Amino acid sequence: MKYEEKKKQQASKKKQHVVKIKEMRVRPRIDDHDLDTKVNRGRKFIEDGCKLKVTLMYRGREMSRLDLGLDVLNRVVEMLSDIAEVEKHGELEGRRQTIVLTGK
Repeated sequence: MKYEEKKKQQASKKKQHVVKIKEMRVRPRIDDHDLDTKVNRGRKFIEDGCKLKVTLMYRGREMSRLDLGLDVLNRVVEMLSDIAEVEKHGELEGRRQTIVLTGK
């Protein structure tokens, strides 16, 4: 009886689909080419079936210009809008702001 239950558990584990979350970290004053490179890498993650977590990190006086960070996040969402949509818009938590993107 224990053997059969163990076999059932193993069979159910085989059918599970584990969702992987990949993270992309950016800063508010990131340059255009650097952002393009990171977005292209994030595009590959989404095409592979992973979720993409975009983390925006503020340092020092960048906290006084939160609008620059929001612009960067909006640019990332716009660049990936053809293959991804926003699953969760994160609020500002300390010095980090996150959004989660999933494939369409």
